[in-house]
Amino acid sequence: MPNDLSVLNGQRCTQSESRSVMKLHQGDCITLRTDAGLFQVIGIDGDHDRCWVRQWPLKPQGSPVFEVPLNQITPAAGHD
Repeated sequence: MPNDLSVLNGQRCTQSESRSVMKLHQGDCITLRTDAGLFQVIGIDGDHDRCWVRQWPLKPQGSPVFEVPLNQITPAAGHD
């Protein structure tokens, strides 16, 4: 089954107008539908519709990395 996730180097999260496809890249800042905070994308697994994120900005003691489904993320407004 094809995946609608497009991974391209050098762009930030953008929402396609013709299709609901998010352009997601490692290092992008995103928000979660279940949390108002800002998160940084650490890794993307488009084959399994998952990505790994951590809270941004990093906490002094570090920010744990955790997995979220791609359908739970949204682009962070105003963070290019």
